[in-house]
Amino acid sequence: MATTVVTVPQFWKGQSVSFMGGVGIIKSYQPEADSWAYLVEMAMGPEPEMGRIGYETTILLSQTELSLRHHHSYSDLAMSA
Repeated sequence: MATTVVTVPQFWKGQSVSFMGGVGIIKSYQPEADSWAYLVEMAMGPEPEMGRIGYETTILLSQTELSLRHHHSYSDLAMSA
């Protein structure tokens, strides 16, 4: 019988994180091959002149691609980007 050991996630839903190429908020996470995968919603930048068509990008990243940020809102994240 095989035994599976799952580590505790390093990040939690709602936390502000940074990664190569941007910053965002953890929307959800799930176990993935000895680690965790995180669904990250990128922070909204300033509104373009033509307006917004839809939501900003949401991407799936591995735990090793993320680091914790100390900002707690999208406006803080957008201003620091």
